[in-house]
Amino acid sequence: MPQTVFTPPLIGRNDELARLAGVLERARAGEARAVLLAGDAGVGKTRVLDEAAARAAGAGTTVLTGHCVDLGDVGLPYLPFTEILGALSGDERFAAVLAAHPVVDRLLGAGTDAVRDVGGRLRLFEGMAGLLADLSETAPLLLVLEDLHWADQSSRDLLRFLLSRGILQRPAGSAPGHRLAVLASYRADDLHRRHPLRPLLAELVRLPSVERLELRPMADAEVTRLVRALEERPLPDATVRRIVERAEGNAFYAEELLAATDTRAGGVPSGLADVLLIRVEQLSDTAQQVLRTAAVAGRRVEHELLRDAVRLPEDELESALREAVGRQLLVAGEGDTYAFRHALAREAVYADLLPGERARLHSAFARLLAGGGRPENAAERAHHYRESHELAEALAASLEAADHAQRVGAPAEELRHLEAVLDLWAAVEPAARPSGDGVERVTLTLRASAAAAHAGDTHRAVALARSALAGVAQDTDSELAARVRYTLAGNLMNVDSLSAAFAHSSEALAMIPAEPPSPTWVWAAATHVMAARHIGENDTALRVARQALGAAEELGLADAQADLLVSLAVLEGDGRRSVPGRERLRQARDLARRSGNAPVEMRALFNLAVGSFEAGALEECVPWVTEGLDRARRAGLLSSLYPLEMRYLRLLVLYTLGRWDECLRAAADDAEVLPAAGGYTVGPALYVSLARGDLGAAERAEALLKGRFDWMAVLVAGIVLTDAAALRGDPQGAVARLRSTVEALTDDAGSRPYVTVRLAALALSAVADTACAARLNGDEAAARHWADTATELEELARPTVLREGVTLQGPEGLAWLARAEAERTRATSGPDVAAWEKAVAAFDHGDVYERARCRLRLAEALLTAERREEAAAEAAAARETAVRLGAVPLLERVDALIRRGRLTEAAAGGASADRASPLTAREQEVLRLLARGRSNRRIGEELFISGKTASVHVSNILGKLGAASRTEAVAIAYRRGLIAPEPTASP
Repeated sequence: MPQTVFTPPLIGRNDELARLAGVLERARAGEARAVLLAGDAGVGKTRVLDEAAARAAGAGTTVLTGHCVDLGDVGLPYLPFTEILGALSGDERFAAVLAAHPVVDRLLGAGTDAVRDVGGRLRLFEGMAGLLADLSETAPLLLVLEDLHWADQSSRDLLRFLLSRGILQRPAGSAPGHRLAVLASYRADDLHRRHPLRPLLAELVRLPSVERLELRPMADAEVTRLVRALEERPLPDATVRRIVERAEGNAFYAEELLAATDTRAGGVPSGLADVLLIRVEQLSDTAQQVLRTAAVAGRRVEHELLRDAVRLPEDELESALREAVGRQLLVAGEGDTYAFRHALAREAVYADLLPGERARLHSAFARLLAGGGRPENAAERAHHYRESHELAEALAASLEAADHAQRVGAPAEELRHLEAVLDLWAAVEPAARPSGDGVERVTLTLRASAAAAHAGDTHRAVALARSALAGVAQDTDSELAARVRYTLAGNLMNVDSLSAAFAHSSEALAMIPAEPPSPTWVWAAATHVMAARHIGENDTALRVARQALGAAEELGLADAQADLLVSLAVLEGDGRRSVPGRERLRQARDLARRSGNAPVEMRALFNLAVGSFEAGALEECVPWVTEGLDRARRAGLLSSLYPLEMRYLRLLVLYTLGRWDECLRAAADDAEVLPAAGGYTVGPALYVSLARGDLGAAERAEALLKGRFDWMAVLVAGIVLTDAAALRGDPQGAVARLRSTVEALTDDAGSRPYVTVRLAALALSAVADTACAARLNGDEAAARHWADTATELEELARPTVLREGVTLQGPEGLAWLARAEAERTRATSGPDVAAWEKAVAAFDHGDVYERARCRLRLAEALLTAERREEAAAEAAAARETAVRLGAVPLLERVDALIRRGRLTEAAAGGASADRASPLTAREQEVLRLLARGRSNRRIGEELFISGKTASVHVSNILGKLGAASRTEAVAIAYRRGLIAPEPTASP
């Protein structure tokens, strides 16, 4: 059984393929062209040429391919062209053309003596040009030449002749040009200064019919798609990201790294290392020494630092660097630096070092960097000290690097350096460790936990806080023990572990006396307030918040005052959506800003933005979000909790206001920089995609549910998947998704999430559709079942909006409740104009899409009530919105209603467009339903008229057609061509 050869999928390269397709199209029209395709080894030149050749062959082009092979300095003359001629001679279709050019037979013979003289070479070149020209007359011809960097001198000479004087030149007079294209590839990274191909390329690209196309490294997103496509098994995101980072856009490197994922972690796969080291081994001994030293320094090294580490005279160093640059291993950069052309080349050189050599060079670099005394190179020093096994120095440098990262607002880097400190702590003697305030294991672990939270790694923050708690001994200072517990409580709230958070915040508060007040007690109380609110203990939260606010004022803790004011703004009165609540939030924002506490300031700004949104003041919400994200950017905290929530809110506002293209652009920008925990923030972009008919949005929403539980990810996925099920007419799926989402988001106190009403309204849409269809079909049992389901869903949602006369949500929640009520009424008794008018009015707070969806339902209800002109107006308004938003599914449903209800006619004042038939337009519609076997009642329901009116139309049809029965009327209509045969199933 023949073995199948696996061809990697072609990812990206659309622009390059389009350009090649244009060249081939022009060649088929008689304009001979050539493209020189340049790119580094492994970047995908062969794959692009294969795809272009396959497409050309599919369009009827003859494709001939020749390969150049590395055979040393001499090589075989004319190798790629003899390969092409060999393929031609083996194909009977080309026998006559070959026979007409016997001179090229010499390339297929054993010797080439006859073509060594100038005249013989010229006859050979002209013969080859003539052969290709004749072949192109039979069918368009594509000549593919691969790996020109290995071409022998004779092949280069022949190619020069063909492109400059032969096949690409337009014939004299008005004769048509040759239908021929040449695609030739070469490795750009192999072309050192003295490479023999360089002068030929410089000459060829000056020809008007020759162009150069550089195949640049693939984008990270494209490499990610390639890796996912190559591997059938699911790969962890971290593994894929690591492969993408190391491959740096090179498809071959990505494939090799992927193939090595099952082997021992780290290093370069042996096969790839061998490929990368071949060029290194071609350097002189001195140049290899310089390259090995540079590999220890890292991807990039300053000239002065390299000089001091390698200890070579300046002239020898410059000669070696020139050699390495000429061989495309190093590239000169700005600021008198040198960098490896590709990170994997550095890794391969580094891995080839002997252990002792490696440690010695690391030690040398560490000491050279220490002499500079610059805090910004502390991370480099820590790395070199660690690799040279000088652990005490590595610990001190890592702590210095963490301090520097904190000062410049880089929490992810701060976390990495602090974790290095914690890893080294036990390996370094206590006397050799750094000393000072906060420099002990528990406090360092707490600091690492805070850095993880600021970097958006909430689960890592929890793990580090738990580690700190485990390190608290019996004799640990009570204030430190309390700090550990309330820090852990705060982190647990961020991962929605609310009962555990309340337990730890309770312990923290109990450890510190309230009198006399202390900063530790105030912050423990502030954390306890949030934890209590999350589990529904609002009375406890209010009592503690008021007490702690007084203590914070007494101690002058402005940032703690701000934090407590935020909590009180949410807890008291009508909460953050009220005017007094938002005024209190402004005070909190100002206090936090004056104190310099960026996280508390961002909490205040987030609640200001959400409060504006919940109050229906959408335009007021945008500036708060913008201010919050700007503050987070300046503080280096864009990946922390509140900025992530604000990213989601920004997109939600854009979605709600109908600025959908802007929403998608902002989501695409965010996706480039979001941490792994921030995937949910692009949720509103998924809402847009689904509303525009992209069912792939459901798959992307499902992906949010993989991995650890995330409250917001579950909410976003629930909205998308419930609506997707409703749109495809799956009431069972919609109801099941609603229930599972609400269950997952219900808190420990049993309080359902506010989003319940939105989910219920979305599911009710499909439920009501199914109930109405069941009534139309006479299935009373099914109609009752779905009507009961609708009532149950409305009862599930109502308490999340209205409870005991108290309004719990703002305009958005009330609008969703109005829609849910209207859908429940539609399911139980049919469309109700007043209910849908209420829903349309409720969404007037700014949600343009949901308002349009409700207007469609209102149009249906108005048709049922035979208020046709009003129905036409509502349908037209819904259609205008659907067109403007690009909401294709909604547009299709509106157009279907307009056709079925003949609303265009109603809008025009009842004029009929069908003058060839003796029947009116309405009678034509009734006749079509008669042909489908509908009863008078069913006809009335489908055309939004009464059964009595339908009966009158049927009688008129029988009279006009001279028919004695409904069946005879349909038969006459078919015979006279008044209707066309169509299925009897319901549309």
